[in-house]
Amino acid sequence: MYDITKRRSIRKYSDREVSNQLLHSLLQRAEQTQTMGNLQLYSVIVTRSDEKKKELAPAHFCQPMVEGARVVLTFCADYNRCTEWCLNRKAHPGYDNLLSFLNAATDALLYCQTFCHLAEEAGLGLCFLGTTIYNAQQIIDTLQLPKLVMPVATITLGWPDEEAPVSDRLSLQAIIHEETYKPYTPADIDQYYTAKEQLEENRRFVEINGTETLAQIFTDIRYKGDDCKAISESLIATLKLQGFL
Repeated sequence: MYDITKRRSIRKYSDREVSNQLLHSLLQRAEQTQTMGNLQLYSVIVTRSDEKKKELAPAHFCQPMVEGARVVLTFCADYNRCTEWCLNRKAHPGYDNLLSFLNAATDALLYCQTFCHLAEEAGLGLCFLGTTIYNAQQIIDTLQLPKLVMPVATITLGWPDEEAPVSDRLSLQAIIHEETYKPYTPADIDQYYTAKEQLEENRRFVEINGTETLAQIFTDIRYKGDDCKAISESLIATLKLQGFL
C-alpha cells in the first residue's frame, strides 16, 4: 500500500518508458478530483520529445530533471475551453478576470495533486517544479497556449533511478489553529523550527551558503524580496496578456 509519509521528490529517472496507456489511465482517474462547478477548468500539456523538453528547460532555470525525465507535464488553468463551450451554446461568458483565474488555478492544482498521488502509488517518481509561474510567458510561448490558459504547475515524471531522502516536515501543531488563527510567539517559532534547523543537511546548507541562520537562505538568497516583486510584476503582465486581467 502506498504510504504518503514516505513520499519523496525524484529528480533522476531511468530510461524505462512511461507508456501512454499508463499515463492516460492516471490522468483519467485523476479527473475524479473535486472541481469548481464541475467545470474542470484545467488542461495538461504532455511533453515527451527531447526537442520540446530542451525548449522548456530554460523556463525552469535549466534544472536537469526537465530534460532527464521521460515525460514533462504542464498543468494549466484553462478557461479557454469552457469559454468556447459557452460561445457555442448561446451563452455569454465573462471569465476575463482575476476571480476566474483563481478558480481555474485552484482546479488545476487540485487535479495536479491528485495525479501526483496516483502516479506515485503506481510506482512512478516525480518532482514538482515551483518555477512554472516564475517564467510563465516563456512556457506560454513554447507550448503555444491561447488566451485564458495559464501554466500553474509542472511535473517531471519517470521511473525512479535514485533513492532520494524523505523531506522533513513541520509538526502538525505548527500548522493547525483551533477555531481561530493563533499568532505565533517567539517560543512557538523556537518549538516548531528548531528541529528543522538542527538537521545535519540544513546545517550544512547554512555553512555552504555562508549565512548565520537557515531562514536567511530563504530571505537573502533563494526568495529575495526584490526578486519576488519583479516576478510578481512579470506575472501580472502575463495574466493581462492571457486575458485574465
